[in-house]
Amino acid sequence: MRVSVAAALLAGAVAVLSAGAGGAQAAAIALVLAIDVSESVSAERYTLQHDGIARAFETPQLVDAILAQPGGVEALVLEWSDPEKIAVTVGWTRIASQSGAAAFAQAVRATTRTSHGLTAIGSAMLAAAAAFDHMPEPAGHRVIDVSGDGIANFGVAPVTARDALVKAGITINGLAILSEEPWLDDYYRSNVIGGPSAFCLVAKNYDSFAEAILRKMVQEVAGSPPATVIAGELRKPQMQ
Repeated sequence: MRVSVAAALLAGAVAVLSAGAGGAQAAAIALVLAIDVSESVSAERYTLQHDGIARAFETPQLVDAILAQPGGVEALVLEWSDPEKIAVTVGWTRIASQSGAAAFAQAVRATTRTSHGLTAIGSAMLAAAAAFDHMPEPAGHRVIDVSGDGIANFGVAPVTARDALVKAGITINGLAILSEEPWLDDYYRSNVIGGPSAFCLVAKNYDSFAEAILRKMVQEVAGSPPATVIAGELRKPQMQ
């Protein structure tokens, strides 16, 4: 699935996502992993992100958190750069067992990079939100997990997208990779994250991405965010 019209996403996402869930059995959480593949992400950096996500779903800490949730989780992977280059690489997958988590990890490993481009965070958030309309079943809690290494320089403003999606009942969490912009976590806290229990974690660089994304997804699945220690500094989560 490719998303190419950012303006339509803002209206469409809010209209669709404001609707209540139906009567189908729900997974506890629906999680969109929105991954930065803009020009600042080299081939090596892309591999570190790609493999980090797959490894997380092979790690007992995350698998145990998923199995503790009634109905498990629904997960989807979306890669983003320019608004017209946003693409879903792994579609909605119900994960409710160790074998399901392993299969999802394998599906992630089987994908290849979809684009290079600018940094359209807001458009990516709207595309991620629109993906909830394509879930096979509703979920109890909808979360967008945005990771990236730079501020937005194209597309819908992140604050515009964030405010609309929070009103629709969606939580947006952030993983700021500080390899390019050391203050990016502050930008994410002010412009990207929002909704119930929203939080932002930090990866000092791409080498620490795998550890950070694992910790982040465990927190998203297991409950409310704790304070986080990064390079000896205590960073508390911030709600919007």
